[in-house]
Amino acid sequence: MENNGTFTLMPMSQQISLTAGETYEGSITVVNPADATEDFAYKTKVTPYGVVGEDYKADLLSTSKYTAMSEWIKIEEPTGKVKPNESKKIHFKIKVPKDAPAGGQYATIAVSSDQSNNASSGVAVQNVFEMASIIYATVAGETKHEGEILDNYVPSFVLSGPVKLTASVSNNGNIHETATVVITASDFFTGNVILPNDEVDGQFSEIIMPDTTRYIEREVSNLPALGVVKVSQTIYYQGKDPSIVEKNIIICPVWFLLLVILTIIAIISAIVFIIRKHLRRKKAASAL
Repeated sequence: MENNGTFTLMPMSQQISLTAGETYEGSITVVNPADATEDFAYKTKVTPYGVVGEDYKADLLSTSKYTAMSEWIKIEEPTGKVKPNESKKIHFKIKVPKDAPAGGQYATIAVSSDQSNNASSGVAVQNVFEMASIIYATVAGETKHEGEILDNYVPSFVLSGPVKLTASVSNNGNIHETATVVITASDFFTGNVILPNDEVDGQFSEIIMPDTTRYIEREVSNLPALGVVKVSQTIYYQGKDPSIVEKNIIICPVWFLLLVILTIIAIISAIVFIIRKHLRRKKAASAL
C-alpha cells in the first residue's frame, strides 16, 4: 500500500527575532504518524507569507516589503524521508542583509509529499498534501505600533444558539501585533458559567499583520434553547485600555415566538368577543 501523504508539521508557526547583518538558525519538524504504512518522502520550499482580505486568507504567492525574508532563507536538506512513527528536523538558516529594514518580515517553509520519491511497488501516490510553517520575524530597529479596535459586537437577541461574537482590529504599523480576546458567558438567572474563561474555551489570541484589518469571529455554544444569558467580550490590543462589551442576550426560538403571537391573538380575540358580547347585551337591554 502506498503512503497516503498525511503528516504532521511542528511548529505550525513561530515568532523569531532577527538582527540586520546576522544569521539566524532554526528548524521545523516533520512527523510521520504511527499508522503510516511506509516512509514519507517530502520536499520543501520557501514562500512569502501574507494575507488577503479581512478574513485573512493566506497568500503564499504575492510579495511585498514584508516578505523579503523569503529570499533570505536557505534550507539545508530540502528533501528527505521519514520512517513511520518517527520524526525529522528540517534545519534552515536566515541570512539577514545588513540593510534589512526594521519591522516585520514573513515567510513560510512549505512541506509536501514528494511524488517522485514517495511511491511503493511502482504505484504513484494519488494525493499530494502540503502544510506550511509560518515564520513571523521581527528585525531589530525602529518599529511602529499603530492600530485600533474598530468594532466589538455582541448581539442582544438571537433565535437560537450558538451566539456569534465578532470584532474588527486594524494594524497600521510595520510589525505584527497580537489581539487577545476573552469571552465569558453565564446564565442570567442562576449565574452558572456557560463558557469557562480559560485558554481553551474563553480566551484566544490572533495575530494582526502590518497594514491590514482583521475580522475576528467566535461562537458561544452550549446555550439553553430558551432563556437569557449574560455574555461579555473583552479585547486587549497594543497595551491600550481594553474594549469591553457586555450584554444580556435573549434567546427566543421561532416556536416560542409563534406561541407568544398565538397567545396574544387568542387574548385579543377573547377580549373582542367579551366586548362584543357585552355590547350585544347592552343593546338588547336598551331595546326592552
